[in-house]
Amino acid sequence: MHEYVIIGGGIVGLATAMAVGNKHPKASILVLEKEQDLAQHQTGRNSGVIHSGIYYKPGSLKARFAREGNRSIVEFCREHGIKHEVCGKVIVAIKASELPLLDSLFQRGLDHRLAVARLAPEQVQEIEPHVRCLAGIKVPLTGIVNYREVSAKYVELIKSQGGTVQTGTRVNRLREVNGIQVIETPHGEFEAGFIINCAGLFSDRVARFSGLDPGAKIVPFRGEYYELVPEKRYLVRTLVYPVPNPDFPFLGIHFTRMIDDSVHAGPNAVLAFKREGYCRTDISCADLFETLTFPGFWKLARKYYRDGMMEMVRSVSKRAFVKNLQQFVPEVNEDDLVPTHSGVRAQALMRDGKLVDDFLIVNGKNSIHVCNAPSPAATASLEIGRFIANQVPKVALARR
Repeated sequence: MHEYVIIGGGIVGLATAMAVGNKHPKASILVLEKEQDLAQHQTGRNSGVIHSGIYYKPGSLKARFAREGNRSIVEFCREHGIKHEVCGKVIVAIKASELPLLDSLFQRGLDHRLAVARLAPEQVQEIEPHVRCLAGIKVPLTGIVNYREVSAKYVELIKSQGGTVQTGTRVNRLREVNGIQVIETPHGEFEAGFIINCAGLFSDRVARFSGLDPGAKIVPFRGEYYELVPEKRYLVRTLVYPVPNPDFPFLGIHFTRMIDDSVHAGPNAVLAFKREGYCRTDISCADLFETLTFPGFWKLARKYYRDGMMEMVRSVSKRAFVKNLQQFVPEVNEDDLVPTHSGVRAQALMRDGKLVDDFLIVNGKNSIHVCNAPSPAATASLEIGRFIANQVPKVALARR
C-alpha cells in the first residue's frame, strides 16, 4: 500500500513524484509507467527547448510556470551537471502583414518582464547570418537541453527519497474500496491513498477510469521533423522561429539547434490516427473512432480546415515542407534535410471545438488529474510538480 501513486513516467509525472517526496518525506510513493523505459513519448520526442514563456497568455498557468520553470530547470541542470545551453532564439517576421503580430509578441514579452529586444534585419543577421526577414525579436532566455537526461536525474532523486519507479505496468482500471484507491494492472493490483494522474496522451481516459469527466478529450497531433545534414548545420546557429499565426493554435515550422549540435526543422501539426501514432501508417481504429465521433473535433476542423490542409500537404510533400523553411532561410534545399523523429502532442479539446490553451489540472476524489500538459510542460515540469504537491493532502494509511 502506498500513500501516493503517480500514473505516468514522463517528465511531469516524475517531477511530481519528486515534489511530493520533498513535501511528504515519510510517505510511500510509487510511479507506474506502462512502457519498459521512461520518458518515451512527449518527454523524449520534443525539441528539447527550454522555453521563456513569451507566447503564453498573461495570467495563465503556462505563462507563470514557463517563466518560473525557465529559471528552475536551468538551475537544476547546473546543480546536477546536466548539459544545457541558454543560447537564445530569434522570432522573425517575413511578411509585412506579420509586423503588427511581431509588435504584439514583443509587447507580450515586455508584459512578462522578459529581456526581449527588437531587431532590424541586419541585427538578426548578426545572430543568424543566413536568415532573411523584415524584423525580428531576440529572446535571450530560451535554451536547449535533453529532457530524457533531466528525467533520468529526477528518477535518481525519487529513489534517493525512498520512492519506487515501476515500468512495464499499464493501468487498466481504477476503483475505490473503503476509501482506498485500487489500481488494476496486468501485474496485479496496487493500493493508494491518493492518485496523481500524469498519463499524458491517455490522461483523459485515466481520469474517466476514476469516474471524473475532465471536460475535454485528448486529440493527438503528430509533429514531424527533418534534420539538417551535418555539412549544412552552419545555416542555423541557435533557434529560429517564424511569427506564429494567431488564427492557428501551433507555432509553425521552425529551426532548433539541439544540445547534441544537430539542427532539426519542424514540426508540422497533423492529426494522428493513433494516440501514439508516430508514423503515418500507425492507426488505431479505437483511437481514430473516438476522435472522429467527438463533436469538438469537427468544430475545430471546420474552423482551421485551410491551415489543416496545408499541414497535411507538408506532411506528404518534402518540397512543400522545405518551401516553408526557405521563406526565412532561403539557402536550405531538399537535399540538405533528412527525416528524423516525430512526436505526438497530447492536446485537450473541448466539445465546442476550442483547444484548451492552458495546463488543465483537475481535482477528483482522492486524486488529481493533469489532463492537458503539452509544451511548455517539460520546461515547467518542476513548477507543475511543486504546484501539485502543494495541493496534495497529507495521507495517513494503516499498513496492512
